Amino acid sequence: MTSLQIGLILPDILGTYGDDGNALVLRQRARMRGLEAEIIPIKLGEPVPESLDVYALGGGEDTAQILAAEHLIADGGLTRAASAGRPILAICAGLQVLGESFRASGRVVDGVGLIDATTASMAERAIGEVATEPTKAGITAELTEPLTGFENHMGATILGPAAQPLGTLTRGTGNADTAAILDLSDKAVQRSAEGAVQGSVIATYMHGPVLARNPQLADLLLAKAMGVALSELEPLSIPAIDQLRTERFNASEPPRSQR
Repeated sequence: MTSLQIGLILPDILGTYGDDGNALVLRQRARMRGLEAEIIPIKLGEPVPESLDVYALGGGEDTAQILAAEHLIADGGLTRAASAGRPILAICAGLQVLGESFRASGRVVDGVGLIDATTASMAERAIGEVATEPTKAGITAELTEPLTGFENHMGATILGPAAQPLGTLTRGTGNADTAAILDLSDKAVQRSAEGAVQGSVIATYMHGPVLARNPQLADLLLAKAMGVALSELEPLSIPAIDQLRTERFNASEPPRSQR
């Protein structure tokens, strides 16, 4: 690999919550290991190259979600990239857009279909710190460190049998509130689920940006992009990130009255 190409998908409409930072983290962690890396922004109306090494999608509002879904379905490039096993990170609205369907602007909208998931609306907004233990499902089998982020959404995302959660909640709302799962037989699993993993797609409601707060997840995506095991990447020692994670996990601990 002469240069790692990081596809930043639709930053002009899916860049509301600073999730563009995930591409910056991937580029920086690659460069710190002596690798050439560049970010390829793909804006609305532009074709999505199917041969980039890794892709990142961020969050956005209802109108942006609808535009993103329509573009990605019509273009097909991201779907072909997923079929080829290229790693894809999707955040919040990106998670919903890559599902089978989601609710936006008062109607049900077809998603790209890369994740077996449907998203309805929750009664109340989920906002605040969220923390999980990785499920190690599929492509995330090498993850060992807990995940942390900040959620801000009203999407109740129910996973179908082809998708698995990225993490098991230890703090926060994650994919669904209780009302969204009352009719499901696997209530406990769905209530504790955060994010989704299917094929080469890793999706989560965690902002932060999530890769700044979870360097092991960033390195997993880099490893998959390079076709190597996570353990083969040279470790990076960045004390500031360790301090950030400690501070954020302390913030994610439930109040003593709830323990």
